[in-house]
Amino acid sequence: MSTAKKGDKVKVHYTGKLSDGTVFDSSLEREPIEFELGAGQMIAGFDKAVDGMAIGDKKTADIPSAEAYGDKRDDMMVPVPHDKVPEEIKPEVGMQLSMQQPDGQALPVLVAEVNDDHIVLDANHPLAGKDLNFEIELVEIS
Repeated sequence: MSTAKKGDKVKVHYTGKLSDGTVFDSSLEREPIEFELGAGQMIAGFDKAVDGMAIGDKKTADIPSAEAYGDKRDDMMVPVPHDKVPEEIKPEVGMQLSMQQPDGQALPVLVAEVNDDHIVLDANHPLAGKDLNFEIELVEIS
């Protein structure tokens, strides 16, 4: 029986959970996710977990934040003066907004702080700084 190796296209079903057991994503109600193993399309720890699995194998992988979305970075906390915030937006802590990057791409951000003269936007990935747990089933290798 062949096992998944770098360069293979694979399809997996997965359920991703936080350390407290909260499910943050799952493919079980949709098509399995397809990606090329080792091509950098997935977080490093997920790639490592699938490497060596055979079709039909199921496993649980604990992935530390360093092999997932990394640690929260202070340089991703962006202060924005109130006069740079569009008038129709009334920022509140926890509100999700979108910032435009220099290349025109939209970047989801979270309002982390609201002060008298500015707000602070958190541009870290929502799962940055979190250890993740994945239940993975390999369904296809091509």
